[in-house]
Amino acid sequence: MARTAPLWTRRRFLRNSAALLGGVGVMPGLLTACGGDDSASPAARSSADGSGSTTLTVDSWPIYIDDDPAEGTVARFEAATGISLTWNETINDNNEYFAKIQPVLSDGKTIGADIISPTYWLVPRLVQLGWLEPLPIDAIPNRANLLPSLKNPSWDPGGEYSLPWQTGITGIAYNRKVTGKVIGSMADFFAPALSGKVGVLTEMRDTIGLLMLADGQDPASATFERAESAFARLQEAKESGHIRRFTGQDYLDDLVAGNFAACVAWSGDVAQLALDNPDIGFAIPEEGGMRFADCMVIPKGAANIDNAARFMDFVYNPANAARITAAVQYISPVQGVDEALRQLGGEAAALADSTVLFPDAATTSRLHVFGSLSEEDEARFDEAFSAIASV
Repeated sequence: MARTAPLWTRRRFLRNSAALLGGVGVMPGLLTACGGDDSASPAARSSADGSGSTTLTVDSWPIYIDDDPAEGTVARFEAATGISLTWNETINDNNEYFAKIQPVLSDGKTIGADIISPTYWLVPRLVQLGWLEPLPIDAIPNRANLLPSLKNPSWDPGGEYSLPWQTGITGIAYNRKVTGKVIGSMADFFAPALSGKVGVLTEMRDTIGLLMLADGQDPASATFERAESAFARLQEAKESGHIRRFTGQDYLDDLVAGNFAACVAWSGDVAQLALDNPDIGFAIPEEGGMRFADCMVIPKGAANIDNAARFMDFVYNPANAARITAAVQYISPVQGVDEALRQLGGEAAALADSTVLFPDAATTSRLHVFGSLSEEDEARFDEAFSAIASV
């Protein structure tokens, strides 16, 4: 089952330094304040939409927002708009969450959330099923701040149904206390010394994507035939006991506890862990890493669509987006976040120089996006992966 919160707490936005990500460059910084306009745009100042609603509910992943009770995004949004925001950390795995909402939405009922944040590849499926509302784009003027590279995504041409919440990198997390060294490649990950001490994600595209790259295959042009070797390697690693277990975002606790020496992981999660534990590191594998986006979408029948637009507009203000970036350590989809951080000066400005938060050309060249699959290949990939992961 998905956890509603991690077993440890270490987000220290406005209170702690940022993390060192071993093997991919530095994420230093102590963000003690964040300038800029905290108010919503004129289109988003009213405390209620036409229906008089003053509430908003968001379903998201754990540790995915700056959560200071007084200074965090939720508190500032509520103060700026008069809208009461409930932020639920209910997504641990895309397929798991989809299975949760499927019977409700397929029955024509509403799931209670006004915004959910699935990973990019799930958006087309939700659109095809008719389970998303189009975005009220005119009510989101700050949408103009979306990075140009994300304005016409393959998963949602024209951005009619989605706005990226954060983007990130899938690579390798490791615990130096267990490994005694940096784990910087998939070859290191599968070394005999780590047998029984590694974890891989139940997110098929992340795990198989890294294994395809290790085989010299580009996941952007994935077919089942090109991925067969990756599936075979995963099967062998599972049967031999090299893989301890398959996980959702709950890999975090095993990594901290030392149950995992290394695991397939997401960049921002690891940066946050490293705030409290300097033994935790993250590497983009030498063979290449995966790039992903989690998207804000509005589920069919949502009760507070206008308020959802106000929230989207609020977090696309670069000053507000910078606060989130500093806390969650993922790649912001909002233009101007680097400058918002630089304007703070000191250690905060160093965040703008991170090649993980703001990938340069050399880093970008090492990152790959899992391509769209045909309906037939989608079924074959899911069936093959499930057969291995569920054993």
